[in-house]
Amino acid sequence: MCLGIPGQVVQLVDPAEHLASVDVSGVRRVISLSLVADEGVGVGDWVLVHVGFALSVIDAAEAAATLDQIKKLGQPYIDEMDAFLETEIA
Repeated sequence: MCLGIPGQVVQLVDPAEHLASVDVSGVRRVISLSLVADEGVGVGDWVLVHVGFALSVIDAAEAAATLDQIKKLGQPYIDEMDAFLETEIA
């Protein structure tokens, strides 16, 4: 199963290339914002992340609710976090 997981943008690493550092459950990774570049994503915004790409911009309430539900899935959450740890855009 593949999941999108909420991450909060903590730094715009390379705005010209649409790269940002996000925090997902305490893990920071550089991801691509290219799929949501036209939405003006900035530091503090929440995005739904899957395999190194932000798929959509979400609000803080949706991020918290989604993360809560994903954690309840158990192994799929662990698998998604493992995939997140292995995926880095550079």
